[in-house]
Amino acid sequence: MAGLTEDPILGTNDTIKEKKKQEEFDKNKSLSLDKVEGSGQTEKDMAPVTGSSIHRSGSRPQLDLSKAAIQGTFEERDPTILLPNQSDHLSHLALDIGGSLIKLVYFSRHEDQSVDDKRKKTLKDRLGITNGTRRSYPVLGGRLHFVKFETIKINECLDFIYSKQLHRGGMDARIWNPDAPTNENAVIKATGGGAYKFADLFKERLGVGLDKEDEMNCLVAGANFLLKAIRHEAFTHMEGQKEFVQIDHNDLYPYLLVNVGSGVSMIKVDGDGKFQRVSGTNVGGGTYWGLGRLLTKCKSFDELLELSQRGDNRTIDMLVGDIYGGMDYSKIGLSASTIASSFGKTISENKELGDYRPEDISLSLLRMISYNIGQISYLNALRFGLKRIFFGGFFIRGHAYTMDTISFAVQFWSKGEAQAMFLRHEGFLGALGAFMSYEKHGLDDLMVHHLVERFPMGAPYTGGKIHGPPLGDLNEKISWMEKFVRKGTEITAPVPMDPPGTTGLGGFEVPSSKGGTLRSDASALNIGVLHLVPTLEVFPLLVDPKTYEPNTIDLSDHSELEYWFTVLSGHLPDLVDKAVASEGGTDDAKRRGDAFARAFSAHLSRLMEEPAAYGKLGLANLLELREECLREFQFVDAYRSIKQRENEASLAVLPDLLIELDSLSEETRMLSLIEGVLAANIFDWGSHACVDLYHKGTIIEIYRMSRDKMQRPWRVDDFDVFQKRMFGSGDKKPRPHKRALLFVDNSGADVVLGMLPLARELLRRGTEVVLVANSLPALNDVTAMELPEIVAEAAKHCDILRRAAEAGGLLVDAMVSNLDGSKGKSSSVPLMVVENGCGSPCIDLRQVSSELAAAAKEADLIILEGMGRALHTNFNARFKCDALKLAMVKNQRLAEKLIKGNIYDCVCRYEPAS
Repeated sequence: MAGLTEDPILGTNDTIKEKKKQEEFDKNKSLSLDKVEGSGQTEKDMAPVTGSSIHRSGSRPQLDLSKAAIQGTFEERDPTILLPNQSDHLSHLALDIGGSLIKLVYFSRHEDQSVDDKRKKTLKDRLGITNGTRRSYPVLGGRLHFVKFETIKINECLDFIYSKQLHRGGMDARIWNPDAPTNENAVIKATGGGAYKFADLFKERLGVGLDKEDEMNCLVAGANFLLKAIRHEAFTHMEGQKEFVQIDHNDLYPYLLVNVGSGVSMIKVDGDGKFQRVSGTNVGGGTYWGLGRLLTKCKSFDELLELSQRGDNRTIDMLVGDIYGGMDYSKIGLSASTIASSFGKTISENKELGDYRPEDISLSLLRMISYNIGQISYLNALRFGLKRIFFGGFFIRGHAYTMDTISFAVQFWSKGEAQAMFLRHEGFLGALGAFMSYEKHGLDDLMVHHLVERFPMGAPYTGGKIHGPPLGDLNEKISWMEKFVRKGTEITAPVPMDPPGTTGLGGFEVPSSKGGTLRSDASALNIGVLHLVPTLEVFPLLVDPKTYEPNTIDLSDHSELEYWFTVLSGHLPDLVDKAVASEGGTDDAKRRGDAFARAFSAHLSRLMEEPAAYGKLGLANLLELREECLREFQFVDAYRSIKQRENEASLAVLPDLLIELDSLSEETRMLSLIEGVLAANIFDWGSHACVDLYHKGTIIEIYRMSRDKMQRPWRVDDFDVFQKRMFGSGDKKPRPHKRALLFVDNSGADVVLGMLPLARELLRRGTEVVLVANSLPALNDVTAMELPEIVAEAAKHCDILRRAAEAGGLLVDAMVSNLDGSKGKSSSVPLMVVENGCGSPCIDLRQVSSELAAAAKEADLIILEGMGRALHTNFNARFKCDALKLAMVKNQRLAEKLIKGNIYDCVCRYEPAS
């Protein structure tokens, strides 16, 4: 470990340097921060202290090497070093400092503490998982954050950087390469005119230099990364409606990138690092702001935009109808409402500037400049034969009417052949490009399946504005929500505000009403925190990942959206009760439970106002948002005790069920097993109908009642086709499947009495079985961490399960009684458990764990079980291998929409390999 630092403690000179730097910063700070965000530290605490951490000089990060260990095997050429106690604030930082806004992109690394036990090792050996592709620099995961500040408030920006220590942790190449020499002259990558203008200020205040990157290079690099790496990045915007566009990164180039800042640059992009500026115009955002300020006396760009929302340009613009007596000029395709001359009506009116409403002036000005930009952009696209035009820059700002006018201009002049598209991260192209210019940022080969976007209540950026450091501390979030609920103020998610007296406006913003055609875009486009998980992969058995869509529910239908929001809201009180009980019902748990309920309700309200605010919305996204919100308020597993109780009750009756099954003939047993899976799937705490059943009997009584009512034909009934594949007909016997992936659902009877007996039957037939379970808890779903113990308990009563579990490495750590003398039929094929990479009742197969992807490579049978995995998502998914989808429907609306049936109908859908 000596390679990580030169000296175990700082020398005297280093300490003096650090003290002087601290004193200099304190002297120049114009705003004080009461606390370092998310840490509860005062500024005094930020000075170097002695202790277990090894501190370096101020321009370099402070590493905590306690309990450091090699992750992986020592035989690896470049093994990853895990620092379990290291702060995740060690980060890369890049800036785009424009004339009006400062954009920051910073990356905080977070190493998960994986358990490298014998079970994991056995699994890796079996599945052939190696660390051969792991990078030599340890970017195993982290988060990419996006933050904006107004340039005139640059001191707040500097405070933010200092409070998170980004100037120390982000710039040291030794984080990525421990053998790099010490560099006292730390630098931050930066682009934009402010990189030159404020270079001395950054050196004076933070002790770092600004490494200036070419602005055009950064814009293109940022756009290319976003379009290739984020699934729902690009969208169209017409008549107030967003529609996300999926871009095939293999068919991305060429395109026209129109960056609308103070002026406008038009860039033809032909590939990574291949571009040329082909045109531009000096009529841009600066023109709008400058003329607007002169004509309306507005003091900010956003104030000018707000004015335009209430404007009527007909009082100022000369329309075609004004020239032709209110008639269209249909011969050349011009409607009466088409603008013939911007500001043209003022020529013939005997009025002074003060006689016109500032609102009307602002709108007329906005339309004039937006239409102009749209027309010039299309003409340049036509010049080079380009169909795709992407618009970005501070002028766009997520403003609905701006996007609509540009889109209208492109559509009008191209006669619908070209499309104007916009980017959710449009303001961050330059900053992201500057970030990409680091030699070893670790993001070169990241693709869309490596990125998961989250929207915590403390997201630092929302609504196109930044209000200071985010609420990172849990108590801070809870206190703010309690405070504003007492005041009767609506909470709108995400919540970025900080207390008055530090930075920010000190209040919650409520989205504007949608009413009227000139509405603003609620609170613009929210962007969250990108979680980078390089271990996620695309499920290799999908027939066509490009056309795969996991969601079967279309939430673009407003009535559908409203229904599911009502369902989730109605389930909230019960979920809060379970979450609080899982933490012992303490006062702290009650406070967090209350805060979670308010936070999730705020998210739902936000999405009802603007469904596309967080990207393309599906039911799976909603359920994932709920689980993430639970975890944000530190409810790790809300159904922990319930799952344990149900598992114990089910395991107690499993031996009798296995005896009963073994008394049946092979084909009769298979039908009984599928019936058992469907019957056991009734246990789902996510369904109101099923929660009501729990009050009418024990888990075993309900299971037996469900079994007794199993009558074919089911609503979707492909069992006979599945049985023929398993047993053949006549003397012709098909070969058994080599490996089956069983995607399990709920704890208790569902997995113990349903899926485990089915897995046992497949093992008996010589098929390897991989149980696929959630990586993180969601409702009462069983997790991959819980399954080995359940299998170990079940294996005490079954030789088939015991031998298979031993072969799969599941019993190496478990106390299992040997069935000495057992003569029962056994199997040497393995039973394995892998995590699916998600923590939701649904699953998106475009982002699964590397373990699951490896297990899938030799699989020829998939069994998806449960409403979330087989109905809400993946009901229409097509696979390269045989697939069986099993579920009991527990929602009447879903039953009607998906299978034209009723609640408690059964689905047994079998699809041979495509």
